[in-house]
Order: sequence, then structure tokens, then C-alpha cells
Amino acid sequence: MGDMTNSDFYTKNQRNDSNHAGGFGCSLMELRSLMELRGTEAVVKIQEDYGGIEGLCQRLNTSPTEGLDGVATDLDKRKEVFGQNLIPPKKPKTFLQLVWEALQDVTLIILEIAALISLGLSFYQPPGEGSESCGAANAGAEDEGEAEAGWIEGAAILLSVVCVVLVTAFNDWSKEKQFRGLQSRIEQEQKFQVVRGGQVIQLPVADILVGDIAQIKYGDLLPADGILIQGNDLKIDESSLTGESDHVRKSADKDPMLLSGTHVMEGSGRMLVTAIGVNSQTGIIFTLLGAGGEEEEKKEKKVKKQDGAAAMEMQPLKSAEGGETDDKEKKKANVSKKEKSVLQGKLTKLAVQIGKAGLVMSAITVIILVLYFAVDNFVLQKRPWLPECTPVYIQYFVKFFIIGVTVLVVAVPEGLPLAVTISLAYSVKKMMKDNNLVRHLDACETMGNATAICSDKTGTLTTNRMTAVQCYVSDVHYKEIPDPSSIPPKTLEILVNSISLNSAYTTKILPPDKEGGLPKQVGNKTECGLLGLVLDLKRDYQTVRNQIPEEKLYKVYTFNSVRKSMSTVIKLPDGSFRMHSKGASEIILKKCSRILNETGEARIFRPRDRDEMVKKVIEPMACDGLRTICVAYRDFPADPEPNWEDENNILTELTAICVVGIEDPVRPEVPDAIQKCQRAGITVRMVTGDNINTARAIAIKCGIIHPGEDFLCIDGKEFNRRIRNEKGEVEQERIDKVWPKLRVLARSSPTDKHTLVKGIIDSTLVEQRQVVAVTGDGTNDGPALKKADVGFAMGIAGTDVAKEASDIILTDDNFSSIVKAVMWGRNVYDSISKFLQFQLTVNVVAVIVAFTGACITQDSPLKAVQMLWVNLIMDTFASLALATEPPTESLLMRKPYGRNKPLISSTMTKNILGHGVYQLIIIFTLLFAGEQIFDIDSGRNAPLHSPPSEHYTIIFNTFVMMQLFNEINARKIHGERNVFDGIFRNPIFCSIVLGTFAIQIVIVQFGGKPFSCSPLDLEKWMWCVFLGLGELVWGQVISTIPNSKLRFLKGAGQLTKKDEMPEEDQNEDQEEIDHAERELRRGQILWFRGLNRIQTQIDVVNTFKSGTSFQGALRRQSSTTSQNQDVTNVSSPSHVSLCNALSSPTSTAAAPSGQC
Repeated sequence: MGDMTNSDFYTKNQRNDSNHAGGFGCSLMELRSLMELRGTEAVVKIQEDYGGIEGLCQRLNTSPTEGLDGVATDLDKRKEVFGQNLIPPKKPKTFLQLVWEALQDVTLIILEIAALISLGLSFYQPPGEGSESCGAANAGAEDEGEAEAGWIEGAAILLSVVCVVLVTAFNDWSKEKQFRGLQSRIEQEQKFQVVRGGQVIQLPVADILVGDIAQIKYGDLLPADGILIQGNDLKIDESSLTGESDHVRKSADKDPMLLSGTHVMEGSGRMLVTAIGVNSQTGIIFTLLGAGGEEEEKKEKKVKKQDGAAAMEMQPLKSAEGGETDDKEKKKANVSKKEKSVLQGKLTKLAVQIGKAGLVMSAITVIILVLYFAVDNFVLQKRPWLPECTPVYIQYFVKFFIIGVTVLVVAVPEGLPLAVTISLAYSVKKMMKDNNLVRHLDACETMGNATAICSDKTGTLTTNRMTAVQCYVSDVHYKEIPDPSSIPPKTLEILVNSISLNSAYTTKILPPDKEGGLPKQVGNKTECGLLGLVLDLKRDYQTVRNQIPEEKLYKVYTFNSVRKSMSTVIKLPDGSFRMHSKGASEIILKKCSRILNETGEARIFRPRDRDEMVKKVIEPMACDGLRTICVAYRDFPADPEPNWEDENNILTELTAICVVGIEDPVRPEVPDAIQKCQRAGITVRMVTGDNINTARAIAIKCGIIHPGEDFLCIDGKEFNRRIRNEKGEVEQERIDKVWPKLRVLARSSPTDKHTLVKGIIDSTLVEQRQVVAVTGDGTNDGPALKKADVGFAMGIAGTDVAKEASDIILTDDNFSSIVKAVMWGRNVYDSISKFLQFQLTVNVVAVIVAFTGACITQDSPLKAVQMLWVNLIMDTFASLALATEPPTESLLMRKPYGRNKPLISSTMTKNILGHGVYQLIIIFTLLFAGEQIFDIDSGRNAPLHSPPSEHYTIIFNTFVMMQLFNEINARKIHGERNVFDGIFRNPIFCSIVLGTFAIQIVIVQFGGKPFSCSPLDLEKWMWCVFLGLGELVWGQVISTIPNSKLRFLKGAGQLTKKDEMPEEDQNEDQEEIDHAERELRRGQILWFRGLNRIQTQIDVVNTFKSGTSFQGALRRQSSTTSQNQDVTNVSSPSHVSLCNALSSPTSTAAAPSGQC
């Protein structure tokens, strides 16, 4: 330390006369320009200008070994001079912007225009008011007061539009807020190892400052720019900045420049942080993007207005790194787009279908009303059209138009997107509690459809607490850790040195946090197991490490998935070298030519000895589920010094010291979780880098395989032999022979994992496309995580690269959390179905009532404002109530729905139609016979602006009561009897139903003219509630009718093959490589993309359909095939067979429509 303080004193003096900012020996701009250099010119510059890295550390007042001293004043000063490690996020949309966006809705605009016309006309008193000649238009002589109240309807419509807009905007706003909260939560999760005051601490990335000494290791995503002080075998993937996918070697003397946003693919080291936040390389790019972002947006808007769907289609995918990839990458990135989430696809399709139906209904309504009025007045009563009557007639036409628009508004389920959003947001929030940090909203719903899970073994299925339990040393196989005295002292000495030095110095075993707890393992868990062995042998690894600190290690070959071993070279006092190696036993033993015997001397170790050892030692250990690690060494002479770069010649002729069996126990909750998965129709496969016997033993313990079943357990070599042809290319039909039975893939490389996942996803063996979830923690799992439908990264053991590629982060690394994710995913799907079942009943009834009522009585029994209220409660509140149902275990008792199952099942169709029939009978009875039943004045054929009648109020009230009780029926979608089951577990639901009821009382009793209601007495109220309660009884009647009796029921909102496969994917699938996988996808853009693509496709199909002869031919063909099958597509059989014809030119057009 002495020299350190001297140098400190020296720099202080030197600093006084330096004119640099804040008393540091170099300014922000100097460092920024320094970081733009690469390779040797950077080394030269550092050497010349700063006197090497040591000099630079001195100028930044930091020590290469001790780091910053961590004094608060010093840290604040650094923040002031060099900034913080934050990149300011883009400004969120303001509430007013969101309101403006909500106002762009077409139906709302139509309503606003209609309301404004209605308002204007109500203030305009036409001169011909009194003249009889305007006929029926003026039938009811009105009181002055009523004429004044004409403006109320227009105003009320405007008011309800305002309500809808505010609710929508508020939802968008809270969604945005939640999304930002999620982002910041993900950012806070990311920590980095930094040396401060001589201590290694974990620091949130945002707190890293210029001058910090950061420790970097395999799998890190670098949080700042820096200069390498000391590195072991360091390789960096800089593709996110340069687009070059080759790994770049970094060393302190050749290329020490490390850039933020790049990934450490191999090795370890220490770096001096020189640029952070907006001044780092990634930061500079982000600021450029941010500045250019505004103009971009303006451009985008223009494009969007011209043709929304096409525009979204054409926009390139911006990568999460900030879109700085070159065109070649962009092209590739577009190839491997993930398919849109199943639910999104089905919903879009359904919404389009419903919207069209609504549009047709509303148009017919308006036309009939106008014609009826015209015929009645001008033909039957032969009245001339008088100029002074024009405004009166216009008022009528406006009223008809408003009725038409309200029919449309009620028909379009605008609550759908809301329900999806609420349901997903609610689930994501709750999933946090279940240790699932969802990074992409749609992942949570895709998980409900998962049919296969490919899981890692270490840390996911097992506890990732490694302990050495057996060892083979000096020719003896010990079933438990031996007494140190029974091992020859020479062997013991080499063994302890080898384990202590040949492991990352960051790996340590610390005393337990709690009294009587287990010691804390920090760093690589396998190494912790070996260090534990050293401690069990009553030796201390720290003293060995103190004698040879990390800087004195001569050469380190770090562990990677190719080598599967790690070696460290040290220089002995006599100038010769010794290399310590450790790694997977079958790999290291192949490289051993000698072994230490019972006296501690090396004896010859022949291949046949090795085979015997594998049989007698390694296989028995592996069958106990142990991971076997071999420890070995080799001595090299001082002269001539070996060529360390020639790895193949270095890593041979080793002398084996011992083989250790390390146990990693299965997590206690895993077998149960796996059983649940299998019950839920999900196949669990284990993909591990471990020995096949170990993997099989663990798989049996977990319950992935059961002895006596027909399944495959193979290793990577055998897997590749089976799936590749003579040329070494992967063939899909070969994979199809392997994957259905495959349960355990051992000794697999990351590419094997990716191949397997891709193979299962692309397989056409089963009619449902498989939905695959994958867990991963290593950097090399990135491609597989990206390829999978849902990628789970480990929150604790996972590297930054894996987290970056994943959709969901498991904060507790536990397999049973995946099962929770499945449960939540299925719950989302069911919540949406519940909402749909409810919403569509309301829509069907309201549309039919408005339509027939308007045709028969020239006036809709449900007024515009009442319709909007029904629409508001039934859309917004119901989506809240039904989308927040908590999941139950029973969700895991069924098989996944799959992509081809219609969104609205036949049971749901039965419920919708059944309840619709009940409600229509009641409403029409009330409409045409209500005045006799209740002995009140009839409300039919009332003139314009007449006061609200009790008759129509009862209809409105009964309608709302029936919806309220039907909302309780909608809680069950699989035809269960008990609709009240678990209703009190959902307080939101109860409060919404009660709240709606209360508001309804207020509207009826005090709503008056704006709501066209007249107050009802208690008896009439009782009748309304009684008729509503009938819904619950009727629900029981409906559920007794078996579906098989109702062959005509169709499903709706089903994805056809055509929708599933975006056109580009069909021809460019071959190109899919890891290259494109690295392009990190933006969940949201893809979401919108997919939605728009579906709409464009539907339009394409429709244009095809409009070619009548073609359509006729298709219809004839398809009708023959569809007679014996349920045609499960609503729009038209021609659409069904057409999509087959379009998607595969080879198939006959008359493909059985049931399969489409």
C-alpha cells in the first residue's frame, strides 16, 4: 500500500497544476475520443499520452487493484464530471396524445358527427313548424319544455363518447406506465461486479462510474466502455456494434478496448471503466437515434396514413440494441420473425368478422328506416315535399342515422382489445409474485398453449448447490470424502493446488448467512463443489491463492462449450511451467497418459486402463446421478518455452490426479411440477451438457422418464448422427423420427439445442403445430431461447445474454415457476373466452332488438345513450371483471387448446345462442305486450322528442338486469354447473357487479331525459330483477342440453393454416441461422406487424373471393367435402378451402375444410 499512497500524493501535486475539469487528469472528451480508437493504435495512444494503463488509472484517481475508494464526495464529483451510466428513455406519450389517438376510432367519429348534427338541428326552429302539411313528422303536439329538451340526446351522446375516450386513453396510459415499470424493473435486476476499496461488490449497472474497476466474465453484457487491465483468454462478440459475428480476441497488450453493449463469449478479466451512459459507444448511438427519432416518427406517420397495413409491413425491425445493424442483418432479421401469438391472431380474425356483420346490420337498419318513412309519408299519404318542412325531415333522418350508428357501436366489441390488455397486464403483475418476470406481454399467453418444454438440468431441475460426495484418488474409489491422512501427501498437495489455482478467483465459499445454515456458494457452482472438497480435506484454498495472485497466472484457458475443460499455467520458482487442468472426466481422461498411484508417483495410464476406469468408477458414479470431474496436471520445461497457442499439443500427455463425483440434488418441488405438466399434456424434455448416465439418473428422479417406458435417451453425437444426412445437413424428416420419443439429450452443444427446438417447431408430424418453451442460462443458449415460442432465462444463474434473448425471466431459477406460467397463460385464454361469451350475447341481442325494433316501430327500443351505457358497462367493466379471474389448479387438468381450435367453442356458441334466445323472448314480449302486462301507456310509435315512457324504461332496465346476471353465467365456459364457484376469490368481479347495479338504479330513477328513462316503482323494479334472475335458471337449462344434439354449432375465430404462415416465411425458412437470431426482437412491433399482416391477408383472400366463377367452383368443391364435417369457419366455406388452395399450390382445392 505504501507505494500507492506515494503515487497518490504525486498525482495530487500533479493535478494542482493540471487545468483539467474537476481535478481529474483527463477530460470527458479526451476519454470519448480515446474510446474511438481500436487495436494497436489504441495501445500506442495509451502508452504515449498516459504512460500506459497504470498512468491512466492514476489520472482518474483510481487503483488497478483496489478500485475506487468509494468516498461519497468523490463519487458525486465523478457523476458531475463524467455523467451517470443511464441512457435517458424516450419521452412517453402524454395523456392528451393518448386521448387524441383514442378519438381516431372511426365509429366514435361517426357518432360525434351525428350528435353534432342532432344538436344543431335541435336549436334550429324551422318556420313551417306549425303547418299541418308536414304530416306525421309533427304528430305529437309538444310542450314547450320538451322541444327545449331536444338537445339533450345529442349532448348525452357526446358525453358518452367522452367517457369512452377517457377510459380508453386511461387504459393505454396505465399500460404504458406498467410497461415502463417492467423495463425499469428489468434494468434494476442487472447488477455488475465492481472492485471498490479492495472489495468485490455487486453494483446496479446504473451506479457504475468512470474510474471503476469492473470484473468481467463469460456471459456478461458489458455495461460501459472500458480498457482491459488484465484478461484471461478473453473473446468478445461485438456483432451488436459492428455486425461482424466473429468473436474478437482482447488482450491488454494488443487490443484492450472493450465497448458497452457487447457480449463476453469466453474468458474473464478486469477493466477500467472510461465512458458511461450517453458517452459510451452504445450511448452515442442511442443519442443519435433519439435525435433522429423525432423526424423518423413524422415520416412514419405520413407512410402510415397512406396505407397502415403495408407501412407496418415495410418498416424494418429495429433491434433492441438500437437498430444499428447493417442492411444484410436487417434482411436476415426479418426472416426469423416469431409468429404472432395465437390469441392475437384468432381475436383479430373474429373482430373483423363481427365488425363486418355489424356494418351490414346497421346499414340495413338505416335503409329500412329511411325507406319506411319516405314511403309512408310521400307515397301512401301523397304529401308533397315542402321546403319549410325540410329541417323537420332532416331531423328524422339524423335520428335514423344515429340509430344505425348505435347498432354499429353495439355490434363492434371494442372491449376486446381492452379485455386482452387488462387480462395480460393483470397476469403479468401477478406473475411477478410467482417469480416470472415477463419481458414480452404475449409470451404469457403463448405459454398457455405450450406442448413441449425443453429444460436445462443444472439449476432448473436441480438445486445448483454442488457438493463433492465421492472421489477416486491414488487408485482407491472412496464412496465418501476420505480422511486427508489416507491420501499420499504429495498427491494431496498437487490436488489442493490444482483445484485452488485452476478456478475463477471470483468463485468462493463464504460462511453461511444464518446460524446453522449451509455455507454460501459464490461464483461457478461446479468450482464451488471442488473448493468444498478442498475444505473437506482440511485444507484452505485461500492461502494457496494468496501465494499466487491472479496477476501471476501465466496463461489461462477458460472453460467453454467446445473445450469442456479449463486449464491454468503457472511458472514455478525454477522457471519451468506447470499446467493444471480440470473438466468432464471422459474428456480429460482421453488426454491423460499417466495417473498418480497409491504412493503418489505417476504410472503409465493406457487406453485399456481408461476403459476399465470408465466402467468401474465413472459409470457407477454417473448412475448415482453424480457429475464426474477429472483433475489433472502436466509439467513443461523452462527451455524451450512451449507454444501456448497450439492448444492441441498443450492439452495432451496429462497426468490424472483424481476423479471427483459431484452431486447436485433434484429440487424437492420438481417431480410434482413435472407430473402436473404431463397431466396438462405438456412433454418435458431434458437437454443437458452432462454425461448421459448422470442425465438419465436425474431424469428418473424427476419423473421425466419412467423405467419400462418406450423413450429415447441419447447424447449429442448420436443425435447428430440420426438427424444429419451423408452431407452433414440436418433433415426435417430425420428429426421427425427422433423427437417424439426423445426425453433426454445429454452432452449436447448449444447448436444441438437450437436444432432440436427448431426441429420440433417446424415439424408437421402432428396436426397441431408444437408450441415449445425452452429454458436456458448460458450465453450459448441465446439462439435456442430466441427460436423457441417462449424462452425462459434464469434470473440468478443466467447470463445477461440469455436474459436479453428470453421472453420470461425466472427470478428463482425454479422449474415449478414454469408450471405457474402455464397456468397463467391458460387463464388469460380462458378469461378472454369468458369475456367473449358474455360480450357476444350482449351484442347479438342488442343488435337484433335495435334492428327489428327499428323496422317494426320506426324507433329503437334501446335509445342511443342507453346503448352506449350498455356498451360501456358491458365492454369496459365486464372486461375488467372477467379478465381478472385468478387461475385455479383445474386449468392444468386439460390438454393445451392448440392453434387450430376455434376461439369460441361449441359450448360457448350454445351459451351465446341460448341466452340470446331467452333475452330476445323477454324483450319482445315486453315490447309488444308490456303495456297490457304492467297496465301502462304504450311507448311504441312515440313522436319525435316525446317524454320518456315507463314502458321503454322497463325494457331497458330488464335488459341491463339480464346482462348483469348473465355476467355471472359467463364465469364458466366449459359447461360447469356451479357458476358461483370461487366468486368471492375475485373481489374485483363482485364490486363491479354491485357497482353496475347501483349506477343502474341511479340512471333509471334520476336519469330522466338524457337517458330516456322515467322512474319506476318498487314492484316494477322487482319484476325487472326477477326477469334478470331467470338468466341463472336458464343457464342451468342450457348446460343440460348436450352439445352432440346440436350438430349445427360452429366455432368461430379460428386460425387457418393460411393465417399461421406469413408468406415470406414459406420461402425463406432455409435461411434461418443464428445470425438472425441475434437480432433481438421487439415484441410490440412484431405484435402490430402480425395484426396488420392478418388484415392484409384477409383482404387478399376477399379479393380472391370476389372473382365469382373461381368462388363458385370452390364453393361447389368445398360443399361436397364439408357435408360430413363441422365446417368450423364462420365466414364461408369458400374461405376455408381457399386458404388451403392458396397456402399450398400442390394440394387440391377441395382439402377437407374441417382441417383448415
